[in-house]
Amino acid sequence: MKNQIYLLLAILILSPVTLIAQDNKVKWVSIEEAEKLNKENPKKIMVDVYTDWCGWCKKMDKETFSNPVIAEYINENYYAVKLDAEGKEEITFNGTSYKFIAQGSRGYHELAAGLLNGKMSYPSIAYLNEEMQLLGAVPGYQTPSGIEPLLNYIVEDKFTSESLEDYQKTFQSKLK
Repeated sequence: MKNQIYLLLAILILSPVTLIAQDNKVKWVSIEEAEKLNKENPKKIMVDVYTDWCGWCKKMDKETFSNPVIAEYINENYYAVKLDAEGKEEITFNGTSYKFIAQGSRGYHELAAGLLNGKMSYPSIAYLNEEMQLLGAVPGYQTPSGIEPLLNYIVEDKFTSESLEDYQKTFQSKLK
């Protein structure tokens, strides 16, 4: 009986820590899941286009997407998708099937090429609006302080009325 009480106390004490830790991570979904969720509750879609061999992609996962402020903002305002630019599985998105195209020793996925307008650079983040139309793609590693204003700029639809440079002049960061 004494051991059961200790076990129960340990579970109660450690559970909130586990829940908090899980909330600090981006909730990644497949592009098909994002499309389905978007029909039920429209949000913008952020697609992290990466490869398994990309060191900067791993750094971005570790330093940018694991930042609690960035992860919380993404989870609240976007459907976040990870897309392997060299993934071999066929993907159906927005009524079109996309396949892996073998080329040289690696190849590429048609969906990644479409989202990046053929400019295969990793990491890159493609942004889609609530109608699943491509707004644009931003290549390269992004720090938390670099991506935060961009995420807000897109969610707030400020790209329709002002430049990112002007927006950044008045942007108030939540990073500490």
